[in-house]
Amino acid sequence: MITGFTDQPILARMARLGFEEGRSFDFDAASPMDQNALKDAPVIAQKPMGWTSPRIAECVNQWPMDNDTAAVYGSYYLKRALMAQLGLKANLPESTKDFVPRLEKGNVPPVNAFWSVALYDDNGSQVANSSNRFGLSNWMPLQENPDGSLDLYFHHESPGKDANWLPAPDGPVQRDPAALRPEAPGLAREMTPPAIAKVHRLSTHTAQ
Repeated sequence: MITGFTDQPILARMARLGFEEGRSFDFDAASPMDQNALKDAPVIAQKPMGWTSPRIAECVNQWPMDNDTAAVYGSYYLKRALMAQLGLKANLPESTKDFVPRLEKGNVPPVNAFWSVALYDDNGSQVANSSNRFGLSNWMPLQENPDGSLDLYFHHESPGKDANWLPAPDGPVQRDPAALRPEAPGLAREMTPPAIAKVHRLSTHTAQ
């Protein structure tokens, strides 16, 4: 376990129960009262975690914007616990499989490394697909529109513009955007993520 200065108060409290940094906890050495409390703790902890999970990240245009405490949680132990338990599943799944966000020219994520968007199923797993592609990123040869904008296609079936297509699972999906080494505007939320346009699939009987 990696600890920092902000963890010292909670470590001092845990030491009274017999928890010591760098050493295994001896449950049998705890008092009967402490043992009963520790047995009840997981069930009790799940209640506030359940309340908080749907609001773990602010959503803007249906995108999770978790750049307040992402990976730097300090003493926000509730969020630490949620991320440890849910990981990628902290982004709640949605039933929409086909959607197309458009990045307008000049409104791409400001990063010093790269940005990406990945999709996961409702179990938090990436899904194998014929394109062997599991994310869209600015380092890929994405095709811009004539006006310089960029459409990203998250479809279960090919939209006909495969360079910008990420195959989506045939079921609930989780969107996981990431910005590596974001520039100041990204950290300050000066950029608004694009609205997500849902796409309705054409019937196989629809004339082409």
